[in-house]
Amino acid sequence: MNLNEIKEIKGFMPNHEGMALFKWAQKFSKLGHILEIGTYCGKSSIYLSFGAKKNDKYVYTIDHHKGSEEHQFNEEYFDHEIYDKLNKRINTFPFLIRNINKFKIKNIVPIIGTSVEISSKWQSQISMLFIDGGHSFESANNDYEHWEPKIVNGGCLVIHDIFENPDEGGQAPYEIYQKALQNNYKIYERVDTIICLIKG
Repeated sequence: MNLNEIKEIKGFMPNHEGMALFKWAQKFSKLGHILEIGTYCGKSSIYLSFGAKKNDKYVYTIDHHKGSEEHQFNEEYFDHEIYDKLNKRINTFPFLIRNINKFKIKNIVPIIGTSVEISSKWQSQISMLFIDGGHSFESANNDYEHWEPKIVNGGCLVIHDIFENPDEGGQAPYEIYQKALQNNYKIYERVDTIICLIKG
């Protein structure tokens, strides 16, 4: 398996942004393990895992696997493939496990639950936080507020789906990006809608 094959995984991460994740994971995992909020079927997780593997580090992924607001039945990004007809809900967890096994990944640790719930029990610091969960302001802000303090100094905060123009996409990721800039974060690099900020 190689990086090019990740493009075929179900998900919303374009390859050029995924490659940025890979590169940043490779750099910042020298400082510790990585944590991702919002796993979906594992596409971005696997980009991160390939990078973290270079430094023998883990990628912890947090998701309740019931889909975000926009994935629900009759919503814009509803996908019948990830709809569990028996339990009448979205369920992306089987897709994540299938992709981990397909790529023979050994450094992804899936955690099932909500971001806020898991953060209250999390003790260690992380080198890289990737926020790509729910895109309501409440959800994105909770992810930032509960996890940002756990990033080591010199580590990075990565946020996906940054749209300055409200006509192009939701504003919650952009708002927490602005919040981070006011909280001593500096831009390291941006690739299209994904941005990497260093904690100073």
